[in-house]
Amino acid sequence: MKKSVIIGILLNVMFCLSYAQAGQAIQLIPPDTTRGLPVMKALKVRASATDFDTVMLSDQDLSDLIWAANGINRPENGKRTAPSATNAQDVDIYVCLKQGTYLYDAKKHALGQVTEGDTRSLVASRQEFAAKAPVILLLVSDISRFKHGGDSLKLVWAAMDAGIVSQNIAVFCAATGLRTRPRAIMDLKKLKAALKLNETQYLMLNNPVSY
Repeated sequence: MKKSVIIGILLNVMFCLSYAQAGQAIQLIPPDTTRGLPVMKALKVRASATDFDTVMLSDQDLSDLIWAANGINRPENGKRTAPSATNAQDVDIYVCLKQGTYLYDAKKHALGQVTEGDTRSLVASRQEFAAKAPVILLLVSDISRFKHGGDSLKLVWAAMDAGIVSQNIAVFCAATGLRTRPRAIMDLKKLKAALKLNETQYLMLNNPVSY
């Protein structure tokens, strides 16, 4: 038990140091696409967590998690691990960490800082237990990327696409021993202001993730 606690503390220190040096841009390490349980076993153990650990994820776990969620798995055409309606690739992943919130750049497999400070309590809203998770993936759909259809149809597509990304997160976590749950509760007004979202960007879902 003591050994695992010490390892967790060291991982936290290493994470904070490497990211402090990176400043506003975090280059994620390449994803390990060979790890995890077979898909059927992952589906068997998939469950929504009701409590979260506070230890920060390792660099490898963070990289793999984000890539599994909606990374590029076919570099020749830029297509993603998650399908999207009309291949609009409307879902952006905002990564909420203690020191700030970052936007995932799938082409570079990197994180660009959007805001300093901790927004996890805004994502957790009244479900305070969710704010304990060291990482929260916030799924935002930009419906302007859909080239046809009215807003009502675009919002249906956005919900569908965000749900698929959230399920990618859930299956990855089940396969690798991490904990998560899909959530729709969040402080929409304050988050939209904090992240400087425009009128076509909609906060859809979020997934807290921890060990």
